[in-house]
Parts: sequence; structure tokens; C-alpha cells
Amino acid sequence: MATEMQLLTVASLLRRGRALDQLSSVLSLVALLIGLAPLLGIQAQPLTALFCALLLVLGLGQKYWALRVALDAELFQQLASRVDQLAVHTAELDQTLAQLKLQSAKPSTRSWEERSLGALRLLRQQALWLLAQLLLAVLIVLGLPWFSITG
Repeated sequence: MATEMQLLTVASLLRRGRALDQLSSVLSLVALLIGLAPLLGIQAQPLTALFCALLLVLGLGQKYWALRVALDAELFQQLASRVDQLAVHTAELDQTLAQLKLQSAKPSTRSWEERSLGALRLLRQQALWLLAQLLLAVLIVLGLPWFSITG
């Protein structure tokens, strides 16, 4: 059985995903602004549009994982405040997630340790999508002189 401190620790770690999401949102916004620059009469090359589209796709992928991480962070936080009735709340949570089609309808037998590890895997997935987005942004900036992206 998970303790209040374990659940709070996982919730705290999962809340770090918000900072990752904010950085990704900034990168996506910059890509969107550069990608839409031709609408303002600024000449752009096709390679620019491709790189911006890739940055946006990576940003959307990161956003998907960020939403899942944020949901888990809130759930862990709420359950930590009710650790004395964790078994009852776990059953209610599983039933609700099944009704919303967010998990399979069969009863889950996962322990809270397994659930915690699963939630932290989601955070790692989010970080990997952000890392891919950052690497592409760095490659674009370093490649500017060779690709003449800015026109």
C-alpha cells in the first residue's frame, strides 16, 4: 500500500512536467510565427516551412504527454490527501477511468508502486518529445548559415 509521502512525491515530480510543457509551447509558438511569416510578406524558403512543421508536430506530441502527466499529477495529489481510504478511492478511480474509456474495463490489479512507475514513464515520454524538439531547434539554428533558411 502506498503512503501519503510516496503519492505526494510522485505528484510533485509529475508537476515538473508543466515546466517542460511551457518550454515546448514557446518553441512551438516561435515555429508557428516563423511558419506564418510569409503571410506578412516576409519571403521564406520551403525548407523553413518543413522545419517549422516538424517543430510543431513534435510540440503536439509533447503536448499529448503533458496532458496525461498533468492528469496523473492531479490524481496522485488528490489521492495522497485520502490515503486512509486508498483502496476505496482506487476502485472508484479505476471505475471512472473505465467509464471515460481512459483505461480498459477489466479491473486493474496494479499496485500503487506500479502505477507510480507508469506515471513517471509518462513524464519521461514527455521529456523525450521535448528533447527531440529542442534538438531540432538547435540543429536549425546551427544550420542557418548552411541552409539559408532566413532567406
